[in-house]
Amino acid sequence: MEKTVYLSLGSNLGDREANLRAAIGKLDELGQVIAVSAFFETEPVEFTAQPWFLNCAVAVRTHLMPKLFLAKVLAIEQQMGRQRTQPKGPRPIDIDVLLFGNAVISTPQLKVPHPAMHQRRFVLEPLSEIAPDVRHPVFKRSMRELLRELPREGGQVKRSPNPGRL
Repeated sequence: MEKTVYLSLGSNLGDREANLRAAIGKLDELGQVIAVSAFFETEPVEFTAQPWFLNCAVAVRTHLMPKLFLAKVLAIEQQMGRQRTQPKGPRPIDIDVLLFGNAVISTPQLKVPHPAMHQRRFVLEPLSEIAPDVRHPVFKRSMRELLRELPREGGQVKRSPNPGRL
């Protein structure tokens, strides 16, 4: 059965825009990329002593099951040079599964919906652009509502002059 998967992509090493575009191209191998948000310059959170990120949200229609989809996403990150040496540290690409249809998944490898997505402006700003009315399967609130409920302070997010794709 086909599902729409929403992803958050980020890069803060190397040519960030090229990294995002390359990752989006590789996501076509997992299904059909149906939407890509604008790119957003975002301040790092948690581990702040690193370069700013370029982030976007992507929607992919896929027939893959969640475990296989995640394995393929992790393979893309690895192919693109992601090394998990420091938690939340600098990386050429980061791909997080935010939503997998309306599924609620909790395994050691995958938690969907992403457990912190509702607290992160750098996730909700681009996601609200491509999926404003999609509802969080646990909180039963739309992405637009979750974004509006975030406090204004913490973690700057600015639309990049470089648009996404599609």
